[in-house]
Amino acid sequence: MESATSAIVKESLDALFDDTSFLPELTDKTREKAFRSLVSILSTPNHVHKSFLRIPLENGEIVRIPSFRVQHNNTLGPYKGGIRFHESVNENEVINLSTLMTLKNALHEVPFGGGKGGVIINPRDYDVKELNLICKKYVQYFSHILGPEKDIPAPDVGTGEREMDWMMGEYKSIHPGQKYRGSFTGKSVLNGGSLGRKEATGRGVYFTFRYMLSDFIGEKYKWLEERDNIFAKTALANYDKSLRIAIQGFGNVGSIIALEAYKCNHLNNKVIAVSDQNVTLYNSEGLDISALIKYANNNNKDLPTSEAQLEDAEIKAEVRNRDELLTIDVDVLFLAALEDQVHKDNMKEIKAPIIVEGANGPITSEADTYLSDKGNVIIPDILANAGGVIVSYFEWLQGRETKFYSEEEVYKRLYDKMKHTFDTVFPQYFGDAFPLRQNCYIHSVMRLSTILFRQGKLY
Repeated sequence: MESATSAIVKESLDALFDDTSFLPELTDKTREKAFRSLVSILSTPNHVHKSFLRIPLENGEIVRIPSFRVQHNNTLGPYKGGIRFHESVNENEVINLSTLMTLKNALHEVPFGGGKGGVIINPRDYDVKELNLICKKYVQYFSHILGPEKDIPAPDVGTGEREMDWMMGEYKSIHPGQKYRGSFTGKSVLNGGSLGRKEATGRGVYFTFRYMLSDFIGEKYKWLEERDNIFAKTALANYDKSLRIAIQGFGNVGSIIALEAYKCNHLNNKVIAVSDQNVTLYNSEGLDISALIKYANNNNKDLPTSEAQLEDAEIKAEVRNRDELLTIDVDVLFLAALEDQVHKDNMKEIKAPIIVEGANGPITSEADTYLSDKGNVIIPDILANAGGVIVSYFEWLQGRETKFYSEEEVYKRLYDKMKHTFDTVFPQYFGDAFPLRQNCYIHSVMRLSTILFRQGKLY
């Protein structure tokens, strides 16, 4: 079954086929063959590695845990992508996410390819010692394919700097005397991680939204007014107004998005709803994000779920069902949880005209088409949530140079790099009929295809 990411790769190549300024050296039958080759290369992974980790539990039981490492494409550099610990992990999901990483790195001109890893567990079901062993076993089973010049994992859902520290330590033990600092990114600062890496994805997501709604529209307002473009009309209708924000997911990404919005003085916005795996919290006057983060940090990352807990934390909010967040009447919806949250069964109930993807693939292709046809501005994952991999690249560089950047320098470099991408794709998005996701994919596919052609990989 073709994934949504693979389908949009094919659509991008179809859109480029008749553009004679793209790879003009390829004509007639030669062009047809080359484009068929590109579809095949970019829609399938180079390698799919699978293993069952043998884990002795503290109670004496032995379990075998399925795990994956998919290496999609290394045309631009070493494979790069997170390792996800979640019970929903499956092979097709990991392949799709590795494809997205290839395209994301190409879009933002990060010199990495795309990879992804996954372990089918709920981390909450295991104690610290067992999780440590799972991390070590993952590195042991896949050590022959990992490394600073080969494949560089990072955190994802269910993992963080603790797990990356453990994995780097195991890699160092397996490969004594070899360079190891760049074998994993997203590590703690003490172990060679970069300042700002933990917050980079969330801050990058909010920066993407803020740049479009404030900087870009402010600078291009008159030009946008002249466009006969449904997305430009939506963006202008939400410019310079009080914006109500809802955020699905209150983990490492969602909580940082919420905090950035809470502190932002570039836009007049307020977060009126947040949700996690248990609950939605709502306050039409705006939630106290600092207090919610403090509560979550002291309560296993969970939000308050009862009136009593809210009262104890001195937080004013209504407790609602977890899934209500998606259909609340807001101006901006940030999706920072998991895949496929907006789908055919709820897409017609989405009221937010602007949707920003902090998670990977939170909108199904059917819902994406429906909402885009209505004129919803959807800022896609490939554009918005690249902050993590960009700062991972900075971490990798710092480890190689053993010279470390200040947090201020990290964010300046991050925002400069993302701004360069925005200034490339936003004018085309508001100037033609393609949704922003398609525009981003076309840019990525153009870069990858050109390099593959120059390297002689299409023959």
